[in-house]
Amino acid sequence: MMRITLLTGRASPLPHSDALSGINKTPVDQALALGRQGLEGDEQADRRVHGGVEKAVHHYPFDHYAVWRSELGPLPPLLTPGGFGENISTTGLTETTVAVGDVFRLGTAILQVSQGRQPCWKLNRRFDVPDMAWRVQQTGRTGWYYRVLQPGAVGSGDRLELIERVAPDWSLRRIWHALYVDRLNRRELAGIASLDVLAEGWRKYAVQRLESGRVEDWSKRLDGTA
Repeated sequence: MMRITLLTGRASPLPHSDALSGINKTPVDQALALGRQGLEGDEQADRRVHGGVEKAVHHYPFDHYAVWRSELGPLPPLLTPGGFGENISTTGLTETTVAVGDVFRLGTAILQVSQGRQPCWKLNRRFDVPDMAWRVQQTGRTGWYYRVLQPGAVGSGDRLELIERVAPDWSLRRIWHALYVDRLNRRELAGIASLDVLAEGWRKYAVQRLESGRVEDWSKRLDGTA
């Protein structure tokens, strides 16, 4: 078990842009209601691609912050938790040790890991680093999302307790490697396609690659171009 920092944020304009984003998260002291769609008081600007049942809560390891600072310097979003738009910050859990389907108790809520995070171009604006989204994807330091199995109340200082492992062989790092490094490994893609506990959108990527033999275009997501 480990204690968490809980963070929320309202949608606001990104730096040097008219686009709105809820990526700027700050710690909260009081307990908050956590429902199927996410935390009380938390906002996502574009619900087509952020939030929703399969991305109700975003977790980003604070373990990665020191590595990012060593690579990019002491950028303001790297000085305190919340730089990556996370709702939960911890040390001691990473994509290597967490598997899709892992079930955690937090406060009176029950959460399940649903998918890794797919970085988008808004990270480029947030950090003022033109290829930040690409860097996050290429390193695998992406963070992950939870679906909410049991709504409840959660707060900073609550303990995050692993209570069940549904698919321990499928770490988030393994899934990331199959989707972004060894991208047309048919054996891995077939496993991902049949992994029921993984969010449907991610399983569809595997199915489409198996059927087409091609990898989808990431440019619009990563740099905002077509």
